[in-house]
Amino acid sequence: MEIKILGTGCPNCISLEKRVRLLVEKENIQATIIMVKDIMEIMKYGVMSTPALVVNEKVVAKGRVPKDSEILNWISV
Repeated sequence: MEIKILGTGCPNCISLEKRVRLLVEKENIQATIIMVKDIMEIMKYGVMSTPALVVNEKVVAKGRVPKDSEILNWISV
């Protein structure tokens, strides 16, 4: 599984990255986590407000930090 956090480094972007990493580790999920900070790359996903979360190339959340339960729902296999 590939998880991308799209964000330029704002506090919410950093928070989302930390939460995703903790949940992946806690739940022992096999995933590659990538932080995408390049605005041109972010725009390729049609995202205009960050942070955004992309799971296996599908945008599942944008413009907010989702709850842990939502994140787990998207990344649990």
